[in-house]
Amino acid sequence: MATREGLYAITPDTDDSERLIELVGDVLPHGVRLLQYRNKSQDPVRRLWQASLLASLCQSHGVTFIVNDDVELALSVGADGVHLGRDDAAIAAARARLGPDAVIGASCYDDLALAEAAVAAGASYVAFGAVFPSGTKPNAVRAPLELFGQAKRFGVPTVAIGGITPANAGEVVAAGADMLAVIGALFDAADPAQVAERLAATFRR
Repeated sequence: MATREGLYAITPDTDDSERLIELVGDVLPHGVRLLQYRNKSQDPVRRLWQASLLASLCQSHGVTFIVNDDVELALSVGADGVHLGRDDAAIAAARARLGPDAVIGASCYDDLALAEAAVAAGASYVAFGAVFPSGTKPNAVRAPLELFGQAKRFGVPTVAIGGITPANAGEVVAAGADMLAVIGALFDAADPAQVAERLAATFRR
C-alpha cells in the first residue's frame, strides 16, 4: 500500500452529487492522502455517477480512491480498492477479484484477532474505532488507543476512525495510528479545507 500515513477522508452520505463533488474538491488539495466513497443509497445509478466523478477527481489530485463495501462498483469506476467489514472471506474474495495491487481495507472495531485474520486474508490496512464518541455511528464499539501500538506487529498501516477532530488528532497519532479517518469533523465544518490542513499537519509535527 503506497499511502501509509496521513488524512483519510470519508465522504458524507448525500444524494446531492454536485455538493458532494464541491466538498471533496475543496479538501483534496489540503493534505488528503486517501478518500473513501461511502454511500448507503439503494440507487445504483447515483452511486455509479458519484463514484465515477470522485475517482476522476482523486486521480487528478494524486489521491488514493477506494469504495466502501462494493467490490464491483470499485471495479466499474477504476478505484484503487475497497473497504470491507468484518468478513475475512469477503476480503480474500476482494483480493482475488481486484488483484495484488488493490488497496483493501478492513474494519476491525476493537479486535486485534480480527485484524490479524484480515491481514492474513489479504487486507492492506486495518481500521480500529470508534476511538472517540462518533456522531456518524453513535452506538459504535469503542476502541482503546493502545490497539495502535499493539497492531504494529501485523506489518500493515493502521487507521483510526470515530470522533476524530483537530483537537484530539495528535493524541491518536501519538498512540501509533498511521492514518486518521474523518467524516463529520471534516465535511460538516464551516471551512473543510482549513480542517483538512489542521488534521494533515498532525503528521508533520
